[in-house]
Amino acid sequence: MSLLERLREAGALRRVDLALADTLRRHAPATPEPVLAAAALASAAIAEGHAGCDLRAAPEADADWPPPAAWETQLVASPWVATPAADAEADPTRPLVLEAGLLYLRRYREHERRLAQDLRRIAAAGEGTAPAAALAPLFAALFPHAHEDDAQARAAALALRRRLLLITGGPGTGKTTTVARLLLLLVAQARLEGAPAPRIALAAPTGRAARRLAESLQRGLAGLRALPGVAPELCAAVPAGAQTLHRLLGLRPDRPQARYHATQRLPCDVVVVDEASMVDLPLMARLAEAVATGARLVLLGDPEQLPSVEAGDVLAAICAAAGAGDALADADARALAPLLGAAAVAPETAAPLAGHRVHLRRGYRQAESLELAPLAEAVRTGEADAALALLRAGGLSGVRFHEDVHDPLAGPLREALLAPWRALAQARDPDSALALAARQCLLTALRDGAARLNARIEEALAGPRRAPYFHGRLLLVTENDHRQGLFNGDIGVCLHEASGGTRVWFAGEDGTPRAFHPAALPAHASAFALTVHKAQGSEFDTVWLLLPRQDARVLSRELVYTALTRARRALHLCGDADALGAALARRAQRVSGLAWRLGATAAA
Repeated sequence: MSLLERLREAGALRRVDLALADTLRRHAPATPEPVLAAAALASAAIAEGHAGCDLRAAPEADADWPPPAAWETQLVASPWVATPAADAEADPTRPLVLEAGLLYLRRYREHERRLAQDLRRIAAAGEGTAPAAALAPLFAALFPHAHEDDAQARAAALALRRRLLLITGGPGTGKTTTVARLLLLLVAQARLEGAPAPRIALAAPTGRAARRLAESLQRGLAGLRALPGVAPELCAAVPAGAQTLHRLLGLRPDRPQARYHATQRLPCDVVVVDEASMVDLPLMARLAEAVATGARLVLLGDPEQLPSVEAGDVLAAICAAAGAGDALADADARALAPLLGAAAVAPETAAPLAGHRVHLRRGYRQAESLELAPLAEAVRTGEADAALALLRAGGLSGVRFHEDVHDPLAGPLREALLAPWRALAQARDPDSALALAARQCLLTALRDGAARLNARIEEALAGPRRAPYFHGRLLLVTENDHRQGLFNGDIGVCLHEASGGTRVWFAGEDGTPRAFHPAALPAHASAFALTVHKAQGSEFDTVWLLLPRQDARVLSRELVYTALTRARRALHLCGDADALGAALARRAQRVSGLAWRLGATAAA
């Protein structure tokens, strides 16, 4: 049996992967079997979230699996495979690219190459003039503890110097709080230079995350307006709303090219993107090429969270190229001394993105009722024994471990789980219903598990003969509808009207509820239970995390970390010690060449 047949028998390949191999065989019958198998694996890698296929990871012990060196030799000799220089465009007539031991589908290699080029272009556009002494009074009002090695102050000050800036940190470390102050400083800097206020765009991967970004910034600005020394016109220059990256770039399913791209760049001076860990490789490449040279790109995110659903782990790769983010470059430290005082200086490095990251560590977000930080840190570092000890001790406020409970809808936990959703049945106005919708979510690792849980929850709430859109049903939009302004990830609530009709209510970009007839909605599903991926970018007062009975490939420490950090006030974790241990022992690692591309010189 050939390698391709064995991979097919093992279920390792999809129809589209096999179709690619078959197409290559039909066009060139003499193509060696290992080359066909490698092409199918490169295609399959995209479905697993990888940018390419690492042939060096193949199990050499398998007698039918070619040794990596011999395999690479056959690929190099194949007319289907391009082997370009690192920064050169690959031959468009060849569907595969072999580079640094990775086999790519050409399109994804080009996404990586262009993204690295554009990030270097943005970063190298020149340092800001940073009139530090003139900005010092405003900076002191915004950051009264700046001289105490305040990482938020360091990030905001660095934005005055750097065109590309990464602000990273766990949940509740103040990333958007920092951005609110950072934007005021950029507006003030422009005024001091006699320039108009910068054109600012706020964006996120999903509509829900965009609304959270806008709401968080507006809350932050409301507090800043009361500070002495903060002029009202500074706050007025910050936009009130945020949008999805697709809307920002003008990406539509019926349009082959985005509105903004490499030859028609965004009319923005500052682009802020929240939840950057959710942005996949193709979308980040489109964003970077659309950012004008000389404009600022500020990426916010938590590199410890799950990577994007689609291909790539872009934020993690950029962070790897930018360093730890706990100190400034020497030139930045000297230029910003009037604002920050003496700041820690990072060692000299030739990496193009060194000095472009600040990592925030101090947590602010969780309510006093939820003591999550020790558990989150143990999960983040994969310390299963420590995590289990914390859970079993029961000493963390707001955290409950329901060990060996695999079905919270049965037994004594049932009513506690259903109670917040039963309250939705009593809601009569959209504002209160949408507020209730954010109170609780049941998270699971598996998509089919979420579907089964939703069906059971709906039967418990509305009976076996329930109406399709019963009063209080939660819905999740699963595809973008630009015309209606509904986006993948938006959550709505079904409410019956006094007239007998039914409307589904969603929060608008400005927070005002918007009503839709059920028939007008894009593709959607129930939203009482969500996969962790679908919940990324959201927060809930109470989170229930249900671990599967058996180990699954999707289980990882990043998945558990992402899930538990969605909670604001309470966390319930259901499952057994083995499942938790298996999850924390596995990393959600992605195969990618982006980090080394960013670490190489532009001429490489």
